[in-house]
Amino acid sequence: MNRPLSVVLAGGGTGGHIEPMLALADALRRRSGELRITCLGTARGMETRLVPARGYDLRLIPPVPLPRKPTSDLLRVPGRVRRSVAETRALLHELTADVVVGFGGYVALPAYLAARRSGIPVVVHEQNALPGLANRIGARLAARVAVTAPGTPLHRGEHVGMPLRRAISSLDRAARRAEARTEFGLDADLPTLLVFGGSQGAATLNRAAVGAADALTAAGVQVLHARGPKNTDVTVPARPAGGAPYVVVDYLECMELAYAAADLALCRSGAVTVAELSAVGLPAAFVPLPIGNGEQRRNAQPVLDAGGGLLVEDAELDPGWIADRLLPLLTDPAALAGLARHAAAAGVADGDERLADIVCEVARR
Repeated sequence: MNRPLSVVLAGGGTGGHIEPMLALADALRRRSGELRITCLGTARGMETRLVPARGYDLRLIPPVPLPRKPTSDLLRVPGRVRRSVAETRALLHELTADVVVGFGGYVALPAYLAARRSGIPVVVHEQNALPGLANRIGARLAARVAVTAPGTPLHRGEHVGMPLRRAISSLDRAARRAEARTEFGLDADLPTLLVFGGSQGAATLNRAAVGAADALTAAGVQVLHARGPKNTDVTVPARPAGGAPYVVVDYLECMELAYAAADLALCRSGAVTVAELSAVGLPAAFVPLPIGNGEQRRNAQPVLDAGGGLLVEDAELDPGWIADRLLPLLTDPAALAGLARHAAAAGVADGDERLADIVCEVARR
């Protein structure tokens, strides 16, 4: 081939699709600066901000959202699919694409269909333990199918793990603990609970953690709590002089530092979150979203099976649960160390490189 390989990545909408897409892009770029990498997205997704910020070319296609329930809008889907596939097919031709890699969602489906009609091989990556519709269709059309969690029910799925940012996958928590705790104004030696509910925060986690603030800090446990940028009403009264800190921030810009500062996390169990925590060996109490099709509970299951975390239902999480279940762990260094070892055993730190191997093999075939 007398030109660089052209790799097209389709994964817009939410961070759960975009972050693994960008981690793969970074892994491909480390292999060769001559690779042509193009990301597909839509005008309404987070990719319009995140992809250019990471230095990648973003091309926009019409979205094809699929109604979750049978409504009159379902009748419009075939027409939308045809229009989007036609535009995506023209774009793939313009890019002389050698391979299309999809991460699911309403950006991936037209990319899969356009690639199939153009004779371009497809690689599918599924982040969740329970696949979505786009990837269930894409898996039937793909040359290779990669999954994050073992046992994911997807046609011909190969377990490769989650592609993660190198800042996460290469994190040495112990080596960066002192730096991280200084950065957040935490004590260098106290056990630390990290609370976060995704980029927007989570009301259930916010209420429970704030309600348990006195019990935690009185027992010598400090807290780093990301409440979400819109949740400015979530506050904690000033701690008594000499007591354990309770630090509230709107958003965590550097998750790797937050992971390094913490001994245990209280969080949702989105696919990327679970993969990051296990890759860095940080145990967690997972609180699956109470809506959806149950994929968050499934995401956490491999870590739970390995003994690297706990699970509590959203309706059961309250200050009393934190005091009864998490406080004894946080004040038991041996128990924390055991949980951390088991969490790390369930993690995959090189999912980006494993997926890059597959993509390069398919593209050059």
